[in-house]
Amino acid sequence: MFDAHTITVYQAYSPTIAEPAIAAGRFVTPFKLGRMTWIKPSFLWMMYRCGWARKPGQERVLAIQITREGFEWALGHSALSHYEPGTYASQQEWDDRRRASPVRVQWDPERSLLLEPLPWRSIQIGLSGVAATKYVHDWITGLADITTTAHEIGDLIAANDYHTARALLPVERTYELPGALRAAVGAT
Repeated sequence: MFDAHTITVYQAYSPTIAEPAIAAGRFVTPFKLGRMTWIKPSFLWMMYRCGWARKPGQERVLAIQITREGFEWALGHSALSHYEPGTYASQQEWDDRRRASPVRVQWDPERSLLLEPLPWRSIQIGLSGVAATKYVHDWITGLADITTTAHEIGDLIAANDYHTARALLPVERTYELPGALRAAVGAT
């Protein structure tokens, strides 16, 4: 989800990290800035990763609104998590970019309502160093606990009530990147 100024990304954490963040409206201790933190703009990919907020250590799902400016800064300062011919002129160029970049990007199959892989890819963005600091202190404009929604949708799917489950999904659409950013992250 996005509007003219913000984009929503998702993360799942243990209650130990999520509850202080929810109370503060931003990430605070025990969240560690020294660790890479992965943000996901796809709700269903997040649900695949956290098992509808039922996997240990991922029992709380947060919807985090960040500035589009910050999101695009991250992409512009990223390197793919692995060498991809066509995105980089050489293995050495990728390796140099990866070492200098505070952001990792990887593309994984998007997921269906049943969390099965779809034939297109969804982006995952890993933030470290200066990117993680900017994320926590500058980019976040709102943070909401959506664990109950994740559980509700997961329970509806388990009960084969796909119609009701689908109606509860956030409305997502393709985020069109400027040409230079599209090339930098290997988007097609």
